Amino acid sequence: MALIKDIYSTEFYSRFAESLSKLLPSFNKKQFYNQIFDAQFANKEWKERMKHTTQVLHSYLPSNFPKAWKTIQKIIVQLRKDGFGDDNLAFMFFPDYIETYGLADFETCVKAFEFTTQFISCEFAVRPFVIKYGDKMITEMVNWSKHDSAKVRRLASEGSRPRLPWAMAIPALKRDPNPLLPILENLKNDPSDSVRRSVANNLNDIAKDNPKFVLSIAKSWKGISKETDAIIKHGCRTLLKQGHVEILQQYGLSSKNIEITKLKILTPKVKIGDALEFSFTLSNNNNKEQTIRLEYSIYYKKAKGHLAKKVYKISEKIYQPHQITNIQKKQSFKLITTRKFHAGLHQLAIIVNGSEKERMDFEFTF
Repeated sequence: MALIKDIYSTEFYSRFAESLSKLLPSFNKKQFYNQIFDAQFANKEWKERMKHTTQVLHSYLPSNFPKAWKTIQKIIVQLRKDGFGDDNLAFMFFPDYIETYGLADFETCVKAFEFTTQFISCEFAVRPFVIKYGDKMITEMVNWSKHDSAKVRRLASEGSRPRLPWAMAIPALKRDPNPLLPILENLKNDPSDSVRRSVANNLNDIAKDNPKFVLSIAKSWKGISKETDAIIKHGCRTLLKQGHVEILQQYGLSSKNIEITKLKILTPKVKIGDALEFSFTLSNNNNKEQTIRLEYSIYYKKAKGHLAKKVYKISEKIYQPHQITNIQKKQSFKLITTRKFHAGLHQLAIIVNGSEKERMDFEFTF
């Protein structure tokens, strides 16, 4: 199976070196290969290889950052001429270069991010600048949110997410997301689907620390357009999973007169690699149709013995008056890198429109 670190292959560096040799008169390909493929290269993971490439590239560029940036700009132009497409993950070392060597040069880096993100996203590299420069950086991002390029507009939203996965959090925006409001307002009707998804993800980040802020936006944006409604719905997914009363009411999601019966755990003892299988009956006892957001949660046993809840969505659809539906589901217990399993008592619960209806025990063993 191909690993992400393998994008840094001999073929990639060979092509990259060809492009560099057209711009750097003193560039030595053999020396470059020797620096890249050092004694530790084979053992480096993806991010380590990316960082290593940043450092090797630095040895060929001017020590003065503005001059180095001008050279990088020319390299990106050359790479496009040489057939390298945009959004190639291997080139994440360009944003990393800006972050690593340019943090003290705000003005140059703002221009560098605006240009580079149109070739490879700078959403990770821009975050130290938000932390260091605060409102000054946010002001630039507000300007980016009005840019002609969708990739620059996306950077305004994605780079300012308070809790961007795999990246450093931005504590100031976790405490107070109000500086983000102009960015979100500018982008709520963006024609680009990728930009709108980023806005939704930003809102979902904010909701984890400031639910009232997101609820206020949800109320003010509701009904503007179907695209904006979709942003709100996706941006409120954490609040919906948490059964937050106000957001459930906004979407007409009531659990009144909806019944869960005949809950059965078909595999009361689950081993590693197996699946938890369960079934139940859902009855809409209302005299009118009802939108039902149907979920289940697994209460996983943790290392210290407590149970931690993880919610999984089954469906969200309209059920007719007095409709009765039998449902059967599976939940995998295969080993995954993002979750460690612990033997012992676990629990399954069925959730209807944010309200937990039934819960049963099952046992997990190795």
